[in-house]
Amino acid sequence: MSARAAATLRADPLADDTIAAILAGFEGSQWDAIAAVNRLLAQWQTNADVTGWQAPPGTPTPMAAALEAYLAAGCALPAWADAAQIARAEELFCGMGMMSCSLLFCASLPECYVVPDLAGVLHVAGQLEAHCDYRVRSTAAMIFPVMMKGGLTSPEGGGIAQILKVRLIHATIRNLILRGNPSNVPASAVPPLDAPCRNVYDTLFNNGWDVAANGLPCNQEELAYTLLTFHYIFLRGLRRLGLGLAPQDEQAYLHAWNVVGHVLGIDTDLMVQGMEQAAASFVELQARGRASPYLPDPRPALGAALMKAMQDEIPLRILKPFPVLLTRYLCGDAARIDLALDQRVNLLSCLLFAAGMGLTRAVDSVVRLALPGFSICRMITRIFGYQFTVKFLMNQTRPLKLPPSLLNQVDQTVRSWGDDPKAPAWMNALEARLAGRRTRRAAGGSQPC
Repeated sequence: MSARAAATLRADPLADDTIAAILAGFEGSQWDAIAAVNRLLAQWQTNADVTGWQAPPGTPTPMAAALEAYLAAGCALPAWADAAQIARAEELFCGMGMMSCSLLFCASLPECYVVPDLAGVLHVAGQLEAHCDYRVRSTAAMIFPVMMKGGLTSPEGGGIAQILKVRLIHATIRNLILRGNPSNVPASAVPPLDAPCRNVYDTLFNNGWDVAANGLPCNQEELAYTLLTFHYIFLRGLRRLGLGLAPQDEQAYLHAWNVVGHVLGIDTDLMVQGMEQAAASFVELQARGRASPYLPDPRPALGAALMKAMQDEIPLRILKPFPVLLTRYLCGDAARIDLALDQRVNLLSCLLFAAGMGLTRAVDSVVRLALPGFSICRMITRIFGYQFTVKFLMNQTRPLKLPPSLLNQVDQTVRSWGDDPKAPAWMNALEARLAGRRTRRAAGGSQPC
C-alpha cells in the first residue's frame, strides 16, 4: 500500500472507537445517542472541565466509559509542546487582530475547499452551500479559543475542550457516512439509501461513499492538509501582503498549530516543521487531492457561498467584488479556477483593487524605511477584517456557539482590536472612519488581549 493510500485510509482510531462504542452500547436509536452525546459535550467549556471529567449520574454506562476514556487519552498536550512558542503565537494572533479574520475568510477557508474530497464532505452535509454562516462561524468558534491567551495551556482557556469536541464531530461524520466504525469498513463503496433526509444526520447517513475512490471521509491526509490551511496558508498570506513575520515568529505559529493538530488526532509524521517543508507539503497534498475528483464537483457552489457571505457584509457596491479579488490574489490562479472565482468583475472595482494593492505595497516599502510599523496594506486588510469579524462573526443576534465565559473572552478580545498598535494615530483615525467604527480611545478603551 502506498503512503498516499495509507494516509487516506487512516482516520482517528481514538475518536472513531469512542463514537462506535457509544452507538453500539446505547439502548435506543443512534440519533438519540448522538443527541445525548451533544448534551454531554456542552459541559466541556474550559480545559479544566475536560481534565478528569466524569459523566453525570444517569449517563448510560457505555457512553460514560467511552467519553471518560477518550478525554483521559486525548486531553494532554504532547511532550514536545513548547509553552514559550505557544505564547508567542497567541501574541501574534492578537496583535494581527482584524487582519487575521481577513486571511481566514480569503485564504485559509478557500484553500481548504479546493480539495475535492474535503469539499465533498461539506457538500454532503450541506453545511456551506445552505448554511455557510454556520460553517464559518463554527470554524471561528474553534480558532478563537485556541489562539487566545492561555487557550491551550491554562485551565481557564477553552482551546483543548473545543478541539476535542471537533474531533468527536469528525468521528461522528465518518461513522454516519460509512455507517460504522471506519476501521471495520471495507475499501469499497457504501451504497446510497433512498430514505428521507430530515436533518444533516440523515443526509450523511443516506448519502453513500466510495471509499476506494475517495478514501475515508476526514482522513489523516485531509486533516493534515486542513492544518496547513490554518498555519501555513495564513503565514503565506501575510507574506503575499508584504507583512510577513520574522522566521522565528513563523516557526512559533507553526508550532502552536502543530500542538492543535496533535490534540485533534493528526499523526505527528504528517506535520511540518518549517515554512519550506510546509510549502512543499501543501503543493503535494493539493495536487494529490485534485487528482481524485469528487463528482459532481461541489467546489464552485462552495466558493460562491463563501464569497456571498462576505459580500453581504460590505455596504458599498464598488467594494463588494473585493472578497473575490482578494481571494484570487492570496490563493492564486489554480484555486480561482477550482472555486469558479473567474467570473467577470466590475472593471472599476478591478482597477481600484489592483491600484490599491500595487500602490500600497510600493508606498509601504518606502515609508517603512523610516517608520517600520507603517502599512497602508495592513490598514486596508484590517478594515475588511472588521466588517467580517464584527458584523458576521460577532453579530449579537447570532452569537458564536460558545459557552458564555468563552464568548465573553472572545468579545473582549475583538473589542481590544479597535486600534492598530503599530500605526500612528492619524492612520487609526482614518481606519476607524473608513470602517465605520469609533477608535478605542473615543469608545472608552478596552485592554488588549
